[in-house]
Amino acid sequence: MIENFPVQTGSPAEFAAGLRLRKLLAEPEPCYLMGAHDGLSARIAAEAGFTGIWASGLCMSTTLGARDSDEVSWGELLDLAARVVEGGGVPVLVDADTGYGNFNTARRVAARAQQIGAAGICMEDKVFPKMNSYFGDSHPLAPIGEMCTKIAACRDKVDAEFVLVARTEALIAGAGLAEALRRAEAYRQAGADAIFIHSRQRTIDEIAEFTREWDARLPLVIAPTTYHTVPRETFAELGIGAVIWANQAMRAAVAAMREVCRALLVDGAAAVEPGIASLAEVFALMGYQDLEVDEAHYTALAKKWVDS
Repeated sequence: MIENFPVQTGSPAEFAAGLRLRKLLAEPEPCYLMGAHDGLSARIAAEAGFTGIWASGLCMSTTLGARDSDEVSWGELLDLAARVVEGGGVPVLVDADTGYGNFNTARRVAARAQQIGAAGICMEDKVFPKMNSYFGDSHPLAPIGEMCTKIAACRDKVDAEFVLVARTEALIAGAGLAEALRRAEAYRQAGADAIFIHSRQRTIDEIAEFTREWDARLPLVIAPTTYHTVPRETFAELGIGAVIWANQAMRAAVAAMREVCRALLVDGAAAVEPGIASLAEVFALMGYQDLEVDEAHYTALAKKWVDS
């Protein structure tokens, strides 16, 4: 359990999304957040058993046909994130990139994310516009003070339960462990509730080094996209608060759709039907049966009112 990590209990807002995410982050074992990019992927993640969702900037941008380089507006992304929140029914942490500008845009993003029912946002400390962390080698960092003002402005704008995750890209930028720790501590003091320490190394070594030095000052969040072979037990041993499987669902969808399109073009529908979801499965996933029950209920009510 992270010491001094505020978790409220017994309040009227006990089941608010932010509180639910805070409780997940405070558990002794890591929680796992599944990356989602629309209402369907969120629903599938929740059905699979994930207790939280990461509304991925990369995946939502890709869904909108754009690159993860701030090519779409924060309004467009939050419109899609609202579908993720609605579809999953579990706490959603929204990828807010750099906050899309200065403290004012950042706090507007946070306020809007809270309005759509998100549990929190995650902001990173790169220069706007940013490039996806896994592409290329140019990832300039914003000044620490600039990032701190964004965190403070967001904290002043949203409810106390809303979770603010500060993501440092110091390791991605090659700035080293000391700079990553310096930035993380500054963000903690500015009001962050958790620290996302990001790495694209093939091993967990630099993450492990960071966790030892960090000493559980706040919950830590990671996204082991490049070091995906690390056993889950290792994350627990390091005291990680949340593990994000950030983009696997979107990448799976790309691979599956590409394969089906090629097979349909060459071999026709008979070749693909055995390997794709049936319409019955889709209807069950989306709750068509519930709509049928509700329709019968309200039809009976209408008849009762007419007859009276």
